[in-house]
Amino acid sequence: MKLAILSCSPNAYSTRRLKEAALQREHEVKVLNTLKFAIDLERGSPDLYYRQKQLSHYDAVLPRIGASITYYGTAVVRQFQEMDVFCANTAHGIANSRDKLRSLQILSRHGIGIPRTTFVRDKKDVLPAIERVGGAPVIIKLIEGTQGIGVLLAETVKAAESIIELLQSQKQNVLIQKFVAESKGKDIRAFVVGDRVVAAMRRVAQGQEFRSNVHRGGVAEPVELDESYVETAVRCTQIMGLRVAGVDMLESKTGPQVMEVNSSPGLEGIESATGLDVAGAVIDYIAAQVDFPEIDVRQRLTVSKGYGVSEIYVPEGSKFIGQTIIDTGLLEKDINVLTLYRGSKVIPNPRRDRVLESGDKLLCFGKLESMRGMVPARARRRRQPSVIQLEG
Repeated sequence: MKLAILSCSPNAYSTRRLKEAALQREHEVKVLNTLKFAIDLERGSPDLYYRQKQLSHYDAVLPRIGASITYYGTAVVRQFQEMDVFCANTAHGIANSRDKLRSLQILSRHGIGIPRTTFVRDKKDVLPAIERVGGAPVIIKLIEGTQGIGVLLAETVKAAESIIELLQSQKQNVLIQKFVAESKGKDIRAFVVGDRVVAAMRRVAQGQEFRSNVHRGGVAEPVELDESYVETAVRCTQIMGLRVAGVDMLESKTGPQVMEVNSSPGLEGIESATGLDVAGAVIDYIAAQVDFPEIDVRQRLTVSKGYGVSEIYVPEGSKFIGQTIIDTGLLEKDINVLTLYRGSKVIPNPRRDRVLESGDKLLCFGKLESMRGMVPARARRRRQPSVIQLEG
């Protein structure tokens, strides 16, 4: 495999470890500075130049895009995608994860546990917003902060008002978030590669510092994750459109609360804490995808006229509850179930004898006409829904 690692910091620990792991496995690997690319666009012929020379062919790309170059970095990754080069993380996934508000909006929509959060611009909305998240103390976050930078704890409502007013006067967008007191300055970092957590650590803040980031002096220790934390981390990564990610979670009374999904997670802290070869796991996954690529549903869409993807929901009271997937008759209608979502669980390629439960969601690929025909008449009169209900 010929691999390109996109990084502006070739001497950073993570970049060095990834290159080392690739070389140990006898892959050809180069570290390419993301900012040294030129993107050429021509009808039917997307191309890239690197340091004024046309880029040679690569089998795969591993993006390590810093927050300060998100726009240009994702443009370069997108160009690789258009050139049909496998990208460990897509431009869309990186952009989703980089914006804290956007990522929380997406995770909230999919039923992932997150701290109560609000986003306001009008000064009059600040006090009601603080009350809605549970009152002081509250966490105030810059939407594009990293490594704990731009994360503040306001102990009182007055302090929160002053901080928000100051940040907004500097044209900064901020989130107001519930302070999860029971986490006690601790959080979980789960490192996800593909569909599994390859390593996990608990980070503990030191002294009076409430932020547990290693960059802020936090101490890391290995941790065995409960299944609910594993499932949440993997599902978040998939929802965000990523394949390699660091998922940061708080340990709350109600279970995992996701704070952030990082598309360029650092390796030093987690490898030091766990003693695991995380870099090797990333390289092995990329090599496997190059050799045996996953089927891209979007490619199937382009060659299958009249076919598409939709979510089918099993509401409470549906006659299909208790029936197997094959009993629903979906296959007879040329509708294939790709993924079953059940609470926090993600079940790819579910067996046909899987019994459906109330609240299940089925991601399906099939005849659009058949799926449209399943929309209840009353829903069709209102508007075309994005989720079809499987009713009887």
